[in-house]
Amino acid sequence: MTNPTYAVADAVRVVRVLLPRMQMTPVSANSATSNDPAPPTQRALPRSRLGRTGEFVTRLGLGGSHIGKPDLTTDESVALIRHAIDQGVTFMDNCWDYNGGKSEERMGRALRDGYRERVFLMTKVDGRTRDVARAQLEQSLRRLQTEQIDLVQIHEVIRHEDPARCFAADGVIHALTEARDQGLIRYIGFTGHKHPTIHLAMLECAKANGFEFDTVQMPLNVMDAHFESFERRVLPVLLERDIGVLGMKSMGSGDLLASKVVSARECLLYALSLPTSVVISGMDSMQVLEANLDLLRNFEPLSEAEREELLARTHQSAKTGQFEPFKTSTKYDGTVANPHWLTEARA
Repeated sequence: MTNPTYAVADAVRVVRVLLPRMQMTPVSANSATSNDPAPPTQRALPRSRLGRTGEFVTRLGLGGSHIGKPDLTTDESVALIRHAIDQGVTFMDNCWDYNGGKSEERMGRALRDGYRERVFLMTKVDGRTRDVARAQLEQSLRRLQTEQIDLVQIHEVIRHEDPARCFAADGVIHALTEARDQGLIRYIGFTGHKHPTIHLAMLECAKANGFEFDTVQMPLNVMDAHFESFERRVLPVLLERDIGVLGMKSMGSGDLLASKVVSARECLLYALSLPTSVVISGMDSMQVLEANLDLLRNFEPLSEAEREELLARTHQSAKTGQFEPFKTSTKYDGTVANPHWLTEARA
């Protein structure tokens, strides 16, 4: 699965054309609605429209995987989540399988005491059949201690057979549409990190079945622009269809930084400068959270010259996918390491 190198001029042209379509507003920094005032000494965090849902979410989302890791205690994780919300972050990412359910459990605890009403809550399910996906969703609702999840996404659409499997007669899509009809969830999306052709096939399979996703999550970073590019091939389709764009792997869990040609700040600036609704970032300490918040409060999109320089600098390192192992290996494929997640509601 290879594609021609993504030329710098093409990358700049795509964003120059598409960026004006992204609606952004620096509404209140400490509430999920635009009617509540921000703290008087705090600059509001910018938000973007989540596709045709009409929801506005902060440009930066709190990643769910890191908050459940063993190097954070439960109390530390809860404090981190609540501090992010108090500082204005509204988008909460999670997944049924993260850390054996611990990530959802910790977030559920953090969202007590009125915090749930201040966020846009997303999680994901791995099950590919109606019954398994429904069972996983019910577990997520209990762990997250909520009666309704704002967005549920089909996780790790990374195999060429996944689209047909998800839309089969007993497929996961039926569990999610039924849950939406019952008011258990509000919106439906899917995620994947392997190859843009799989994302495009999922979108076309949905269209053939009379369905349109509300959101799509995918890798968007400065190296993706050069290799098997989601930015070049999938992003324009999502914007054309007004589907919410969820960017992930802005630093590839540190893999991009191992190239030594780009900094963490540059990686996040590049991702935020794309026409996404939200960039989901793993933040496992107050220090990282505060650094990201500071960048976001003072965010200005990269200029065309700055984009060109970054893309030129990363071209050689990025052209083979060496620093994007989520595309070229199974390093981050949770459902490859745990295939039973696709067929059982057992973490």
